[in-house]
Amino acid sequence: HEEVEGSLWYVRYPLLDDVGNMTDDYVAIATTRPETIVADVAIAVNPSVERWQKIVGRTALLPIIERQIPIIADEAVDPEFGTGALKITPGHDPVDFEIGQRHGLPAIVAVGGDGTMNAEAGPYQGMDRFETRKIIVADLERLGLIEKVEPHRHSIGHCERCGTVVEPVLSKQWFVKMEPLARPAIDAVKGGRIRMVPRRFERVYYHWMENIRDWCISRQLWWGHRIPVWRCKSCGEEDAFVVDPAECAKCGSKELEQDPDVLDTWFSSGLWPHSTLGWPNDTEDLRYWYPASVLETGYDILFFWVARMIMMGLYNMGEVPFRHVYLHGLIRDAHGRKMTKSLGNVVDPLQAIDKYGCDALRFTLATGGAPGNDFRLSDERLESARNFANKIWNAARFVVANLAGEQGTRNEEQGGRELPLEDRWILSRLDSVAAETDKLLSEFQINEAARLLYEFFWNEYCDWYVEMAKVRLKAGDKSPMPVLVRVLESSMRLLHPFMPFVTEAVWQELRSAVEGLRPESVIIARYPQGGEGSDREAERRLHTVIEVIRAIRNIRAERGVDPGRYVEAYVSSDGSLPALEAARPLVESLARVRPLHLVADAAATPKTAVASAVLAEAHVVLPLAGMIDVESERSRLAAQLREAEGEVSRLEQKLGNEQFRSKAPAEVIQREEEKLTVARSRAEGLRGRLAELG
Repeated sequence: HEEVEGSLWYVRYPLLDDVGNMTDDYVAIATTRPETIVADVAIAVNPSVERWQKIVGRTALLPIIERQIPIIADEAVDPEFGTGALKITPGHDPVDFEIGQRHGLPAIVAVGGDGTMNAEAGPYQGMDRFETRKIIVADLERLGLIEKVEPHRHSIGHCERCGTVVEPVLSKQWFVKMEPLARPAIDAVKGGRIRMVPRRFERVYYHWMENIRDWCISRQLWWGHRIPVWRCKSCGEEDAFVVDPAECAKCGSKELEQDPDVLDTWFSSGLWPHSTLGWPNDTEDLRYWYPASVLETGYDILFFWVARMIMMGLYNMGEVPFRHVYLHGLIRDAHGRKMTKSLGNVVDPLQAIDKYGCDALRFTLATGGAPGNDFRLSDERLESARNFANKIWNAARFVVANLAGEQGTRNEEQGGRELPLEDRWILSRLDSVAAETDKLLSEFQINEAARLLYEFFWNEYCDWYVEMAKVRLKAGDKSPMPVLVRVLESSMRLLHPFMPFVTEAVWQELRSAVEGLRPESVIIARYPQGGEGSDREAERRLHTVIEVIRAIRNIRAERGVDPGRYVEAYVSSDGSLPALEAARPLVESLARVRPLHLVADAAATPKTAVASAVLAEAHVVLPLAGMIDVESERSRLAAQLREAEGEVSRLEQKLGNEQFRSKAPAEVIQREEEKLTVARSRAEGLRGRLAELG
């Protein structure tokens, strides 16, 4: 359907008296399609509108055709549209058809399949429908029956292939009675035999199924499953058959012809869960694979496809076709718009794969949004996923390169000796992440599972553990290798459903470097479940170490210290001192600290000309004299403070001006107030920095 600019013609229908004579009264009716007036069979008004109640039951004269038509009352009439009265044309409007069915009205079709008017159109027979519109409007104007014409924007159906305006026309079609099929399908979901994810779509499903209408299943197309109905040429008998009939069941004639219509594509698709497995034959595949575990599809075809599969599966098989329905959202462009050819914003998946890689596209789609929610596909997201694939590959290259000459490292972590803190930490995190991933996947929170694995592999494994392992490796200590391998290969198994190609490539690289790594492909490897090797104490202790390193790095960055330069640092802690002492080489290397003073009492740390950070279980203090030129820094900060205070003063003066506040737009005032807040915050931060210098 497309929005088009059209017209609304207000046409007067003369009222007749009790004996059929014309009166001076009339009913004005607004229409966008005056050419269909010739097929009108009634006038309908809403019974709730008082001004119409007195004419219900009377008769009007149809203009041009001069056919007498009744005036009826029906609540389907919108009293706000046009004059509130509606011309009823069952042969050319679905709403009118339903009204006609309720009131026992005939249906007249005045437009033929070629778009020209037929014999029902009287004097307009043979004319094009749009040409007829112009002529009939002119005739009505000549008769004084056009009250007024208004511009009107409305939605009109167009052929998706050629753009021709589609004419609603009543025709003979085949239907399936749906209520007997819908009730068992509703019970299947309400009874828990089918669960929808997210659950909110079950309400949508119930609404559709509880208000279901009979389904028109016939289509006038060249391709599809042909309607299994045969008609006898001799006696006209018509019936449906499962097996092609040889003769007429009524008269015995062999002169049979099959209906030329084909089934609606959703009817054929609805048979898919069992028809593809050999049904109606009792096959081994059908017995083994039906019902399926999970159906994954978009929420936009919940009724068109999912509901039809459930109804047909229950009818044909006596069992639901699947246990879970996972509904994903629609993929939109970077601006949130639906992808369409007309907008030119469709993302070609093959082009995206060529540019970013198949794994990147797959991971982006998996992490795009929560079940049932639309999400925006952008180059930035695809690029981020590609970077993640590169991160995986680079981490694997590092591990494999350090495995040169090392064999049997997969499950020989320290030969029974207690592992270093960082090893215990990463193994505990692996176990926790595996358990949480398994839980999230079982709950169909696929996007959250992928996000969790991304955070673990990039931030914890690569950014922290690999860097910590390098400290020991550089010292000639190969003890991190078994743990590096174990976490890497487990991560490949965890990530494989999301990024199958890079994880398989890494798996094969590991198999060539690690003796005994099985199986031959990651796709058939056991999926990690975790829940057995959690070490909360190691996680808590190393978290403190990471917080200390991060705090020192932040202070260095804020002061502009050269990344390669070592600085002096004090770290005081009460309960975490043993962990920090054990991790001393890590802190010294990763935070570029030398000397590192670990003290139990914060009183033992310097108090003046320092930068500090208070953490949950530690207090970090860095003497500024060892990092910066204190006098130069004091002068620089003082100059910045004067500038910030000047900005605060200027903005306070501006906002304190009543004339400015009374004349400036609200958004301008709000913008200036936000600037003042930022300026005050900057000034306060600079004062704190100066206070640190003493």
